Amino acid sequence: MIERMSIRRLGCLALAAAGIWNLGVSPAYAQATSGAADPAHIPLASTLDSTFVPDAPGGPEAKPRLDIYGFAMLDMGYDFKQVDPDWFDVLRPTKLPSVANEFGDNGNFYAGVRQSRLGFKGYLPTKLGEIKTIFEFELFGTGVDAGQTTFRLRHAWGEIGAFGAGQSWSPFMDPDVFPNSLEYWGPSGMVFFRNVQVRWMPMRGANELYIALERPGASADQGGYADRIQLQGVKPHFPAPDLSVHYRMNGDWGHVQLSGIVRYIGWVATNPGPIVDLSGHATGWGVHGSTNIKTANTGTIRASVIYGEGVENYMNDAPADIGVQTNPGSVKHPQVGKALPVLGIVGFYDFNWSEKFSTALGYSYIHITNSDGQLANAFETGQYALGNLLYYPVKNVMAGLEFQWGHRKNFSDGFSVPDYRLQFSARYNFNIQIGGDK
Repeated sequence: MIERMSIRRLGCLALAAAGIWNLGVSPAYAQATSGAADPAHIPLASTLDSTFVPDAPGGPEAKPRLDIYGFAMLDMGYDFKQVDPDWFDVLRPTKLPSVANEFGDNGNFYAGVRQSRLGFKGYLPTKLGEIKTIFEFELFGTGVDAGQTTFRLRHAWGEIGAFGAGQSWSPFMDPDVFPNSLEYWGPSGMVFFRNVQVRWMPMRGANELYIALERPGASADQGGYADRIQLQGVKPHFPAPDLSVHYRMNGDWGHVQLSGIVRYIGWVATNPGPIVDLSGHATGWGVHGSTNIKTANTGTIRASVIYGEGVENYMNDAPADIGVQTNPGSVKHPQVGKALPVLGIVGFYDFNWSEKFSTALGYSYIHITNSDGQLANAFETGQYALGNLLYYPVKNVMAGLEFQWGHRKNFSDGFSVPDYRLQFSARYNFNIQIGGDK
């Protein structure tokens, strides 16, 4: 099986080939990204900062333009239970204790500014259409920087016409499912991955079709066999990119999106014995349906369902893609790698009480069908829920209070643990336009 790799989060640091985010945004989103009036409440989680406005009028004669945008954001709260200290300010069921008191005593105060963000969007007219580029960073350290306040790349991409390249949202995900929450990490059962890719977008607007070749990567749980010498010599092998696609229908009522992905996950034994050979491969695949449904002029229902095998790498909060499976009766392959099935569900409702107040309320669920070679305390099921009240005293300023709940259940030892948090956050936005037709 494959060594445990942090490829999912390391992917957020890469600067290479990928597609562009969908342009079928709502009027409120377009206004927010273009610097125009902002009458609607803008989702804090912020997929919208990564959208582009439509091509500027005037073709190649239009003026080049640079938008500088971002926000400073404070998070301050109290965790009534405990979590992995590297993830002190987010609620991730996979990072809750797998045994009693794994991370010490319950009850911890936390504070930070790691959600703060800085981005640059460029628009350069040409005879073939606008070249659109974006570089976007935040301060939320992951991977080797987990728990740190440090610069982390979110987006680095460009596009012209129907082709894009760089690092951006995978077509397998739907960023608009993310609720208007204060908690940074988001629903555990949501598909959420920014990946390096090249993308073709033959259809955009009312109907969208995106197809991408994405950088491959996966992780494995060697379970009770991790100390075997043979497994310690197993290395990952990714000879082909991941293939992802989505089709989306947009309308005044909201949108519906259907996405799919297929991927080759391989591993090679570098020290095979004369009898035992643990090399192998698995096929990862997933199907994902998602929607936003507007309720009059006051709210939006955000929902999604995903099922697949070996696609945990694309989930917002999931463990390994591959698990060790015993293979009785085979001397040459006594253990094999199994692409672990995963089910994810998200359901949230964002609504506005008035021009000054809004609320997000909802629940998410993720379940892994574990392999028989995983440890008894391996992650099996996670639950996530929250409710908040947000206040917008003036444009570009927000303050709010949020209650968060999470739950982890282990594979087969009967252990489960909840988490409860209360968080206050304040955010101050900025957006400066240089050049263009103001």
